[in-house]
Amino acid sequence: GYPESLTDPSYHAQLLVLTYPLIGNYGVPDEGDHDEFGLPRWFESNRIWAAGLIVGEVSTRACHWRAKRSLGAWLAAHGVPGLCDVDTRALTFRLRAGVTLGRIVQGVPPLGLLPPISDPNSRNLVAEVSVKEKKIFNPSGEVTILAVDCGLKYNQIRCLIKRNVKVVLVPWDYKLNPNEYDGLFISNGPGDPEICKKVVDNINSVVTDKTKVKPIFGICLGHQLLSTAVGCKTYKTSYGNRGHNLPCTHNGTGRCFMTSQNHGFAVDPDSLPQDWKILFTNENDKTNEGIIHKFCPFFSVQFHPEHTAGPADLEFLFDIFVEAVKSYKLNKTYIIDEMITEKLKFVPTVQEKPKKVLILGSGGLSIGQAGEFDYSGSQGVKALQEEKIQTVLINPNIATVQTSKGLADKVYFLPITPEYVEQVIKAERPTGVLLTFGGQTALNCGVELQKSKIFEKYHVNVLGTPIQSIVDTEDRKIFAEKINAIGEKVAPSAAVTSVEEALAAAIQIGYPVMARSAFSLGGMGSGFANNEEELKALAHHALSHSDQLIIDKSLKGWKEVEYEVVRDAYDNCITVCNMENVDPLGIHTGESIVVAPSQTLSNREYYMLRNTALKVIRHFGIVGECNIQYALNPYSEEFFIIEVNARLSRSSALASKATGYPLAYVAAKLALGISLPVIKNSVTGVTTACFEPSLDYCVVKIPRWDMAKFNRVSTKIGSSMKSVGEVMSIGRNFEEAFQKALRMVDENVNGFDPNIKKVNENELREPTDKRMFFLAAALKEGYTIEKLYELTKIDRWFLEKFKNIIYYYKKLELVDHSSISFDILKKAKKIGFSDKQIAAAIKSTEVAVRKLREEYKITPFVKQIDTVAAEWPASTNYLYLTYNGSSHDLEFPGDFIMVLGSGVYRIGSSVEFDWCAVGCLRELRNQGKKTIMVNYNPETVSTDYDMSDRLYFEEISFEVVMDIYNIEHPNGVILS
Repeated sequence: GYPESLTDPSYHAQLLVLTYPLIGNYGVPDEGDHDEFGLPRWFESNRIWAAGLIVGEVSTRACHWRAKRSLGAWLAAHGVPGLCDVDTRALTFRLRAGVTLGRIVQGVPPLGLLPPISDPNSRNLVAEVSVKEKKIFNPSGEVTILAVDCGLKYNQIRCLIKRNVKVVLVPWDYKLNPNEYDGLFISNGPGDPEICKKVVDNINSVVTDKTKVKPIFGICLGHQLLSTAVGCKTYKTSYGNRGHNLPCTHNGTGRCFMTSQNHGFAVDPDSLPQDWKILFTNENDKTNEGIIHKFCPFFSVQFHPEHTAGPADLEFLFDIFVEAVKSYKLNKTYIIDEMITEKLKFVPTVQEKPKKVLILGSGGLSIGQAGEFDYSGSQGVKALQEEKIQTVLINPNIATVQTSKGLADKVYFLPITPEYVEQVIKAERPTGVLLTFGGQTALNCGVELQKSKIFEKYHVNVLGTPIQSIVDTEDRKIFAEKINAIGEKVAPSAAVTSVEEALAAAIQIGYPVMARSAFSLGGMGSGFANNEEELKALAHHALSHSDQLIIDKSLKGWKEVEYEVVRDAYDNCITVCNMENVDPLGIHTGESIVVAPSQTLSNREYYMLRNTALKVIRHFGIVGECNIQYALNPYSEEFFIIEVNARLSRSSALASKATGYPLAYVAAKLALGISLPVIKNSVTGVTTACFEPSLDYCVVKIPRWDMAKFNRVSTKIGSSMKSVGEVMSIGRNFEEAFQKALRMVDENVNGFDPNIKKVNENELREPTDKRMFFLAAALKEGYTIEKLYELTKIDRWFLEKFKNIIYYYKKLELVDHSSISFDILKKAKKIGFSDKQIAAAIKSTEVAVRKLREEYKITPFVKQIDTVAAEWPASTNYLYLTYNGSSHDLEFPGDFIMVLGSGVYRIGSSVEFDWCAVGCLRELRNQGKKTIMVNYNPETVSTDYDMSDRLYFEEISFEVVMDIYNIEHPNGVILS
């Protein structure tokens, strides 16, 4: 959303700090591109209004099909300065205590005497940004709306024109005459509402004129001006609300929505006059977000329902406003308050709270279904216990934390099959059952039990997502029909039950096709076929696993994007995490390198997919958590929905750890009928769980394969899952996180090393588990980005990032180890080079590089993952190290005991060692000792935020463990 934000007049005379780790990634679209009404299509005004831009990292190459030039080139063309390489997190800590006056100064300190900074709020900023004369848009519109320009965003005009309205845009101090219009709209704008006394008086004269009542709608500053005009007081907040993820609750229905905001002043709701009431309230800080007259058609909101950038959840307020204008034109009354309540009303089906709940686990570990369900099940049990509900768990896997003493009230070590589960139900008589915490095994068992009416027989309620919704998402035919019913698209496909049908379907869809079996786990029995021969072989194989086979159009080379979505029984709906696969479509998500948040989507693409995700989850009636996967065309906005998983999955464990948002815990609470706004964000302790986490860092997940343990196994990776585990790394930029992750997968690898493999184009075309190292070798050999894109279909933006690393390798190789400078070493650490990796490049040793680094005082900084990008104080213990910073996020009091986790799952070392680590942490806690956990496996219970006093999501290597040791000074380390 940076092109939109920079051109928003509300940022006039402000230095804008953006903390999101994706600034400049998709460049800047064409400024000359106008829509049919003469408005620039991609911007919010006709110039950049912000005084300067401050970011952590900026992308210098724009790799998006819509990009006309890079962000830097655009800023330069407009004469606006930009600063990068700033620790935006440390800056946010400073700003949340109170927005401050500031300036950008060039040169090196000491700078001598500088003149005092002038306060822009003392100027009339509104007069500076407002239009100077009247303008008319869509002259043939059905009704006329007068829009007062106090710093209006173009999308407000677009939202009105879209509803067939004639818009008359007038300067801020225009004298209002109700005979000239059918409705009055007051825009957003910069500065202090107190300074706009003229507008306030103008609005006041219209509001108090009872002879000509016409609808009025205000947004942001417009809300404050309307409030002031009717007699409310406004006040300056210390920090205000800024961002695209602020939760606002509607007063009449209690439903909560995500909104886009940017304001530093607020309305005091206690000063509301008679006949006015509160319309929306901020769910986090309880400030006022909207007011409405009880029977006159006047209302205003503090947030931006016209979005751009941000969520479009409340754009319908424009519908309500335009309908009110039309009604009043025909002399019909229209009570806006009632209409908004009517539109937002939702009748939930809430069952009574169960006293005893049965949880189905996932049984023995298998490829595609491992420790992540131990993590989700354990969180589910904790959530139920908090609500004083008895828990009964069925899981025959002894190597898990959830089956240990002290978690569930009762554990049955029995197979997860309908016969055994029925016996447990008969003996225990639970009143509710949770099916979505045990992977595909638990789901399939639940579906069987529902079909054979066992749940009905023993009066057991299925909690959370109804069984029918699960069946609807799993059965490909029903799924496609239901998606088409809401006007969305799935990739052309056919469900078949025999080889002959499969061949016929493939001819209709057109080769190449992908074949996969329904109701299967980890894409078992699936693959791509370019011709009849290949499809025959695939179909024979797949139909031995399942009685239904799906033939899909192959979208190989498209981008794959997924969202984790959460919905409660009251229809509050949010997306918690969005992730993008570095590998293009055609490789199972579990086999792909995944990055969060997505790095190559524009604001428009991101919210287009988010809106669809909310539409889909509502349509299927899912309660709790689900994930939705998309295929996005890399050259247009065309997309298909690949699938919806109506259960917790490996992606949800990753999303929880990537954002710090405890998805499984929240999903369990939602299954009990508790609403999202009521649940507290357990990381900050003060804000609500009904919000979308802010990430000011980058997360990379890489799978681990253990192909070498088997003879004659193909090392190719594709649509069926072969990986046995995965790692997750966190950094302040992509290179840092990516190189860390490669070392986590295999401790013998130094990072993105171009010397491990020799170039081989087939290896790039047909991905194997070692593809990244062939890619590194190709970059070193001088392959161009275009050539590599053609071979791999990995987005050019990622290829550019990989190239940065290889370029630096070459640079290091030219340096003599005796003369390596501070700057060269510091930059290497910032893009994720380990000491050992630097040593290999400069022909030195790891210990020598470490010694040099300590002499130069180049040491990592500890940062928190707090779900709110430091905008709220958070006492979180969830930490990572980075060299892209200038300060630590917390203090180090010492007196901890450090426990090293078991790292990535591999054959011969998996969840059982996590059980050991958790057992160790628990016992230390019982002894009253404070603990530090170091681990990097997102699927585990040991990396759950409430298992230790401090959790470092970091590499387990000599370098990193020593760095943490030197920072924390623990009493000791437990390795075993």
